[in-house]
Amino acid sequence: MAAPAPVDRPAPAGRPAGGVPWVAMYHSVGDCSDDPYRVTVTPERLAGQLAWLRRRGLRGVSVAELLAARSRGGGRDLVGLTFDDGYADFLTGALPVLTAHGCTATLFVLPGRLGGDNAWDPLGPRKPLLSADGIRRAAAAGVEIGSHGLTHVDLTRADDPTLAAETAGSRALLSRLTGAPVDGFCYPYGTLDRRTVDAVRDAGYAYACAIDPGALTGPHALPRVHVGQRDTPVRLSLKYRLHRLRRRPVEGMR
Repeated sequence: MAAPAPVDRPAPAGRPAGGVPWVAMYHSVGDCSDDPYRVTVTPERLAGQLAWLRRRGLRGVSVAELLAARSRGGGRDLVGLTFDDGYADFLTGALPVLTAHGCTATLFVLPGRLGGDNAWDPLGPRKPLLSADGIRRAAAAGVEIGSHGLTHVDLTRADDPTLAAETAGSRALLSRLTGAPVDGFCYPYGTLDRRTVDAVRDAGYAYACAIDPGALTGPHALPRVHVGQRDTPVRLSLKYRLHRLRRRPVEGMR
């Protein structure tokens, strides 16, 4: 049966409209004094951003929870919270803040770099990544665990064996590590094309997150909004509105 066409329903003020779910993209939560890529927020800034959501009648949840609610015709009061790369500071910097604000999240990790660091970043400090035990601790706390590939490579440049390992291979490893299905994927660097989208879908993922997927749309090419240390309530409000205006509706999503 063909997927239903997206419907552009008006939404209450301050809430996501139609088929464009709002998914925030975070990375590291900790010291941002040396942060050339602007991927770090302090716990205090994260707390302020989550409080901003709650003042607008919104709550941050995992992408799986958000999509499940949207498939039922609800979820207009939910936004997705994602944390890329699986930094070790998720447990100390992000998780306590999420818990305090009644939020959950999706954590995209790299099973090929367990206990390693962000070696793919040529600039800035080396940031430790979660170990296998750290990932299990996050999962036990109610965090959805998704794959960010094995080793953080640009999948659009990968040969076929590498693409299979980074998608299907990483999913199998994480499923064994957590003892649970892994439904979500996140494209390293946000880069994707039709070949990579097909590989992710064929690997069995229910959805995949990008940044700006361009002409690609659907549950395996979900757009996200980068959120950083500079994002005060005023900047967040602007990003929120621009996301709703600029992003294409996601095919098959209410």
